[in-house]
Amino acid sequence: MTSEITLFVNPTAGSGRGARAAQPAASALRDAGFSVRTVLGEDADDALRRAREAVAGGTGALIAVGGDGMMSLALQAVAGTTTPLGAVAVGTGNDFARALGLPLRDPAAAGRLAAGILKDGTARAIDLGRAGERWFGSVLASGFDSRVNDRGNRMRLPGRFKYDLAILAELAAFRPIPYRVRLDGGPVAEIEATLIAVGNGSTYGGGMRICAGAVMDDGLFDVTVVGDCGRATLLKVFPKVYRGTHLDHPKVTVHRVSSIELAAADVTAYADGEPLGALPLTATCVPGAVRVLAP
Repeated sequence: MTSEITLFVNPTAGSGRGARAAQPAASALRDAGFSVRTVLGEDADDALRRAREAVAGGTGALIAVGGDGMMSLALQAVAGTTTPLGAVAVGTGNDFARALGLPLRDPAAAGRLAAGILKDGTARAIDLGRAGERWFGSVLASGFDSRVNDRGNRMRLPGRFKYDLAILAELAAFRPIPYRVRLDGGPVAEIEATLIAVGNGSTYGGGMRICAGAVMDDGLFDVTVVGDCGRATLLKVFPKVYRGTHLDHPKVTVHRVSSIELAAADVTAYADGEPLGALPLTATCVPGAVRVLAP
């Protein structure tokens, strides 16, 4: 194992927490005997290029400092390689780190944990989802939740308030979406659904347990289908997502599959909170696609 570790930093994550978090994480790694270099980027494309260069150059680990957006970028650099991935989770959602049981908003603790796992050689392999050329670690979302994201991203308002407004606006306009779905290469099913979430991990949106039973190293997705709810039912079901108790509702079904094909008109998919593109798409669970610095 090389002793040089790369910190992959988003300085704007969590209203500036990314920049502040890099130093205590780096100090913890240096105290453990590692040399640390920091990778920034002028934009997402430049940051990813630099991260890939670090991986190709043989860095001992790539440790992303930021939120789920930064983790998503880091996954594109390390998936399918032997370079382990760590996380200093200081963003807004932190769903990837949460699913792995990593410290949240405690960069020194995250740095110490990563250093200990690197020294012990106990990085573990987990699955990733892949849709086209994009890898994802947590949840691929489509339907009501992705339309909320679309609307919220168009609003020029700060913080999560715009997403609360977007939820209200989407509820007022919402109608169930006609989907075409194929699971594991089986027959195509035509259904009406409120949303379909494809979970490698269990949560999205900062702890919403949409795919509460998902396990990150079982070689399968948990696909949560919320059926053709009316607005009143959706208002009752949606708050239960925070506890994962929505899975007991008769309008909710869960499928455990290794691949899924989704098609629907005018629906954008989001993966790890980042826009993935318009449906249709095929997502595949790739076993052991990345090694992570996690207990």
